[in-house]
Amino acid sequence: MASEISPRAEISPKAQIGENCKIFPFVYIEDDVVIGDNCIIFPFVSILSGTRMGGHNKVHQGSVIGALPQDFDFRGEKSECIIGENNIIRENVVINRATHAGGQTVIGNNNVLMEGAHISHDTKVGDNCVFGYGTKIAGDCEISNGVIFSSSVIENAKTRVGEGAMIQAGTTFSKDVPPYIVCTKRSEYGGVNFTMGRANGIDEKVLRHIANAYRLVFLSNTSLFDAVKQIEDQVPDGPEIRTILDFMHSTKLGVIAKM
Repeated sequence: MASEISPRAEISPKAQIGENCKIFPFVYIEDDVVIGDNCIIFPFVSILSGTRMGGHNKVHQGSVIGALPQDFDFRGEKSECIIGENNIIRENVVINRATHAGGQTVIGNNNVLMEGAHISHDTKVGDNCVFGYGTKIAGDCEISNGVIFSSSVIENAKTRVGEGAMIQAGTTFSKDVPPYIVCTKRSEYGGVNFTMGRANGIDEKVLRHIANAYRLVFLSNTSLFDAVKQIEDQVPDGPEIRTILDFMHSTKLGVIAKM
């Protein structure tokens, strides 16, 4: 089915628009843009060069996709902003493309970015994440699947958030947030995210194993290195425990504070 494109939208003839899209008046789309099928682009959205958007996305008023990176190292190089499928991008969201040639900012599938969220250059976002009102994600961050950011969260550069974590409203953090936990407003460990774990089908026995693993990390007086060794020795193995161990082994900045 042909797309419905308003004659009052300004779209480069070099842009590639999929089938069955609806593009409202006053949308601005630059040359080097690809938009998949069944997307809805509301008025006053700008989609800039380097954007590659999959199908079934909704981009609401005032959002800017593929914006130039806010990075002093940017020299005008050609880079990309990759958007997956089935994402909801609400009003006034900004997503920057990557800083250097060949780099990518990546947003996966089935994510919700609420009003005023900002995803900076070279950040990688998985699937099924929620970014609350006014949440700001700095450059070069890594966000795994199923992460929930409440409103007005600030994630500082080069940090990571593990699968299934939840960040409370108003939090600012500069170290990694491990999988399956709650990060409190004071950027501290706030316990296992049992609610989302159960919603995602994690067995109660496995949730207890996760809680035991994090007792060793956050509720003991040992170093992170020793806590990881104790998890390997004492906590029954399984996919979720391996996810935690892999995250801990690969941290460069360290993890958030103990309670």
